[in-house]
Amino acid sequence: MFKFLKGVVGGSGTGLKDLPYNIGDPYPSAWGSWSHFRGTTKDDGSPVSIFSLSGSNPQDGHLAAGRNGVKRLRTVRHPNILSFLHSTEVEAIDGSSTKVTIYIVTEPVMPLSEKIKELGLEGAQRDEYYAWGLHQIAKAVSFLNNDCKLVHGNVCLASVVVTQTLDWKLHAFDVLSEYDGTNGTATGPMLQYEWLVGSQYKPMELAKSDWATIRKSPPWAIDSWGLGCLIYEIFSGMKLGKTEELRNTASIPKSLLPDYQRLLSSMPSRRLNTSKLIENSEYFQNKLVDTIHFMEILSLKDSVEKDTFFRKLPNLAEQLPRQIVLKKLLPLLASALEFGSAAAPALTALLKMGSWLSVEEFTLKVLPTIVKLFASNDRAVRVALLQHIDQYGESLSAQVVDEQVYPHVATGFADTSAFLRELTLKSMLILAPKLSQRTMSGSLLKYLSKLQVDEEPAIRTNTTILLGNIASYLNEGTRKRVLINAFTVRALRDTFSPARAAGVMALCATSSYYDMTEIATRILPNIVVLTIDPDSDVRSKAFQAVDQFLQIVKQYNEKSNAGDSAGTGSLGISSMPGNASLLGWAMSSLTLKGKASDQAPLTAANSVTSAATTTSTASSGLIETPSTAPVHRVSSSTDFADQPMPPSPTSTDGWGEIENGIHEEQDSDKDGWDDIEPLEETKPSPALANIQAAQKRPVSQPVSQPKPQATTSVRPKSTVKVTKDEDDDLWGSIAVPPPKSASKPLNVKTAGAVNDDDDPWAAIAAPPPTTKAKPLSAGRGRGAKPAAPKLGAQRMNRTSSSGM
Repeated sequence: MFKFLKGVVGGSGTGLKDLPYNIGDPYPSAWGSWSHFRGTTKDDGSPVSIFSLSGSNPQDGHLAAGRNGVKRLRTVRHPNILSFLHSTEVEAIDGSSTKVTIYIVTEPVMPLSEKIKELGLEGAQRDEYYAWGLHQIAKAVSFLNNDCKLVHGNVCLASVVVTQTLDWKLHAFDVLSEYDGTNGTATGPMLQYEWLVGSQYKPMELAKSDWATIRKSPPWAIDSWGLGCLIYEIFSGMKLGKTEELRNTASIPKSLLPDYQRLLSSMPSRRLNTSKLIENSEYFQNKLVDTIHFMEILSLKDSVEKDTFFRKLPNLAEQLPRQIVLKKLLPLLASALEFGSAAAPALTALLKMGSWLSVEEFTLKVLPTIVKLFASNDRAVRVALLQHIDQYGESLSAQVVDEQVYPHVATGFADTSAFLRELTLKSMLILAPKLSQRTMSGSLLKYLSKLQVDEEPAIRTNTTILLGNIASYLNEGTRKRVLINAFTVRALRDTFSPARAAGVMALCATSSYYDMTEIATRILPNIVVLTIDPDSDVRSKAFQAVDQFLQIVKQYNEKSNAGDSAGTGSLGISSMPGNASLLGWAMSSLTLKGKASDQAPLTAANSVTSAATTTSTASSGLIETPSTAPVHRVSSSTDFADQPMPPSPTSTDGWGEIENGIHEEQDSDKDGWDDIEPLEETKPSPALANIQAAQKRPVSQPVSQPKPQATTSVRPKSTVKVTKDEDDDLWGSIAVPPPKSASKPLNVKTAGAVNDDDDPWAAIAAPPPTTKAKPLSAGRGRGAKPAAPKLGAQRMNRTSSSGM
């Protein structure tokens, strides 16, 4: 038979060329005279099963029965009956004889006997799987007998096949006929092709061809007997040889034994209806059957039932047969999540089941569902996705993250829920390395610039930590523009002490990206201020950072003295403290959750878990520094306004008045850290400082940026940007404060003597003459000198009269 099929595939047959399927290798067993082959579609290569039946005589009884089976399989549809796809009949001339072959193409299945050997289940797991399979076949038989009034006629092990999802399905419909017990005049055989049924599977009345008794029996009598034969074969592990073997019940489970005996009753009228078997049998009440049944009718359950079920499912899945969970439950769960019938807790169960798959299977079966879920508007689903992103984030490709995942995740940056904003921020630790430079610079950094002035202290802290982590993924130009500005201008000035500590640690961790000029003029001056911070943890980290950067400068100086100019641009310090353990530092910090609602140091210190002071990067191994002590110290009556500390980024440093929002700037290439001016490299002389101060005095206040509140900080270097092309710059209103000694006398003088309406150059006008102005006011008759003012007055009057 197989040789003949190979010849047909090779082109000897004329009709098979139109079959849109490829015939593969055969299975070792099949029902009756049929042969069962693996197959694939010619279009996309998807798997199918192909059944074939051949005969040399077109009028052969086997072919007639086969045609009956094709007709019945095409018209009878049920979830537990084999799905029909295609059929054809081919005639091939072999010498002087003609061979006719019938082909049936169905969904991909394999014989039950082969699948049982492949699974190799034992004990309770085997019984649970058999219970599930028998439950499915019983539903199929009940559908035929009770709903369709049809008789299958040969239910047995060979007539059951198993799908790729391990579902049992009934096929072999060659003998299937209508039940005509209500027809009192019928005298012929009710089953036209009953001779195809093996004698060991025939009940007594069928073996005797007692059609009168059969017609008086209920419709399920013959198939209930067949179901009993199937139960015996699967539990005994042997094919039924003769009817007497059915009396051997040693292998039948005790909970199923009473129903087994009623199925095989010698009196047809007393045989158990398969529908009653499904409803009443204790054997079918087990965890696997209940779980799959719940999943199949999930849309009918209310939200409370769903939530309870999915919370128990992860632990329940560990107790079920692993292959059934992966091949049956996992697809059901993925489909339920994808189409919205499953609750958010189902994602936990999906990921747990997915962890039992190989990397390739996880990518094929789980990731597509997860990617689709990112587009969900359900906030609970979004939270669940972000909470478990560490379990699947590494499996996402860079293209999928950049094009499909990130656009949906980014909406969480501006969410009204602080918890969701923080989860979105933390997810970037895994997603950012997979983003393109365009997305990172054009979108991500804009959101991070917003989050650095978020109302939640923990979010501000974690933003600084995240920037320290993703610094290596930024290009050199972006790093130079963003890092120092973000860490010194914002993080080191934050009123929340863990945020300041995070800024110090981030500077240390990214120290290899700064050149000597930046370290000496911008980093060290800002860190030194924190050595007198009111928080002891910040002070200790500041001292460590000062030591680290001073060591870098000393190394640079030693190389310069030795004539080594190779490293004058930047000094790589991969061996310096703070770089060796960056990932560990960031991970331990990001896993702490802060949920404070008040940005004041008093409330923030008590309500927010420190997200940045848990670990220290002062050495190559992490130094654990408890954050509770400094937090309690901050929560005392210390007033930050009395400290020599720049104002908070959320209060008076100008970051609260960012004009252009994130959405209005999507077409801009700026990322929020542009145009922050560095500290002056040289200290101006007093005279030059006076001139510069007058030049910088605004004649009128810009409309787009309100005047900041009064602070104790002096900022003579601040420059107000009012040019239209730079109006979208989020960072233009901030300047780094210079040393106070140079600007203090100037500010005192300016504040007391100059108003907004006065001459802006009065502060640098030439000093008045030492003599008094008495001659000018005493008299006007001293020659030509008094005449000058008089003439001037006449000239002014003349000008006014001319209408100028």
